[in-house]
Amino acid sequence: MTRPTLDRREFLALASLGGGAVFASGLYGCATPAAAGAEDFFFVQLSDSHWGFEGPPNPDARGTLPKAVAAVNALSVPPDFIVFTGDLTHTTDDPRERRERMAQFRDIVSGLKVQERHFLPGEHDASLDHGKAFQEFFGPTHYTFDHKGLHFIVLDNVSDPAARLGDEQLQWLRGHLATLPRDTRLVVLTHRPLFDLAPQWDWATRDGEQAVALLMPFADVTVFYGHIHQEHHHMTGHIAHHAARSLIFPLPAPLSAPRRLPLPWNPEHPYEGLGFRGIQARAATPALALTELPVVRG
Repeated sequence: MTRPTLDRREFLALASLGGGAVFASGLYGCATPAAAGAEDFFFVQLSDSHWGFEGPPNPDARGTLPKAVAAVNALSVPPDFIVFTGDLTHTTDDPRERRERMAQFRDIVSGLKVQERHFLPGEHDASLDHGKAFQEFFGPTHYTFDHKGLHFIVLDNVSDPAARLGDEQLQWLRGHLATLPRDTRLVVLTHRPLFDLAPQWDWATRDGEQAVALLMPFADVTVFYGHIHQEHHHMTGHIAHHAARSLIFPLPAPLSAPRRLPLPWNPEHPYEGLGFRGIQARAATPALALTELPVVRG
């Protein structure tokens, strides 16, 4: 069955579901030609469900992820795939409980009506065992894949509890990028930001600038990440970085509070500050169109 194409009008209709503004990422006017095999498509970024968390910041902690799955399934045009940018589960010192949470998470997201699912770990999933349990359930923690003219690179900046990519992974990235033409359209997926957003709050990757330097020769690079539980946009040179909202609780704006504590649940506006992101890629332009979507409408 041929999948329907999402046109601009439909994408704007998606934005209207959550009242979120469409955000363009990329280089409008850039002369980058369409890559071979490039087609329009649409995918979804989900992040930071922290399955296993319980507490006042989200009285519906066990209900929010299923609601997000239902919201994605209710989109008027189904995404080609989803990416989940880490912290699938909430941390626990008990290895058996960690695996139980991952199994429950896997079962819930198996209800997503999408053709592909791509996962990467967050520090809650991986920092206590260097990603061992994550790999048992979801496979490698860094890898690549292609989709309709875009090349995706998944990086792991969480399995090392020191918040580093590490020399081995940077060497892998250097070698992989060396095989690609410089006009390749790149989308990089990470959990922590690759730049120093707020190192005091662990919102940085200690050797992230080395990865950014390796990516810099490519004209069209966009980074999507999670970790900070809020929408955020940043540029390092021509490289755009976009953080997604969380599916468990929002966190304060960077360094806006004495401590990095969850924002209180608002009973008058449940699920406020939570959500996921729709991303439209078009063959005719290097810009990606982003829109923020709610877990629950209304």
